Amino acid sequence: MVPTLLIGASFGVTATTVGWGVLAPVVMSAIVFSGAAQFATLAVLGAGGNAVAAIAAATLVASRFLAIGVAIGPSMRGGPVRRALEGQAVVDASLALGKTGEGRYGPRRLIGSTLPQYAGWTLGTLAGVLLGRGIADPKALGLDALFPAFFLVLVVGELTDRASRVTAAVGGLIALVLIPLVPPGIPVIVACVAVLAGRAVSRA
Repeated sequence: MVPTLLIGASFGVTATTVGWGVLAPVVMSAIVFSGAAQFATLAVLGAGGNAVAAIAAATLVASRFLAIGVAIGPSMRGGPVRRALEGQAVVDASLALGKTGEGRYGPRRLIGSTLPQYAGWTLGTLAGVLLGRGIADPKALGLDALFPAFFLVLVVGELTDRASRVTAAVGGLIALVLIPLVPPGIPVIVACVAVLAGRAVSRA
């Protein structure tokens, strides 16, 4: 819960200082509950991109939940409605904490590990919004580095084979090359599509 709280606070501070106001970041955290998608949206809009590019970038970043849904599907209980509702409780860390064996997940563990994260994320965003009202530049506190550092740790942990490392390197290179050439948001979208395509090909 603690790192989730801190990262939520960094989102709240950053969103406020780029003109999102007080209510919008908190509502977004409560409804979307996806740091990657929210920071992608914030990055695109903050750089001057339009809403379409922001939504596309957030959707591509969040597409990993399709694979997560397939992974936990056999372990979920009840009918379609219950399974869909309980599936909403799954986030990246919950998937790791909820694992009970090879290819098996405990629904109670998934939900139980998500609840404190949800509380930390929303409360952290609220705290960041309130704190951000008095901060002119979140970079002065290093808050802009929290989320990239968090995801860098997750990415490094996933680079277990050559295909993963090559795909990650290509995605990063594509984004780096496109940043000065195309409108904000496009580099993220193209890099995400390239990464998804590369992973699909490597697993085919």
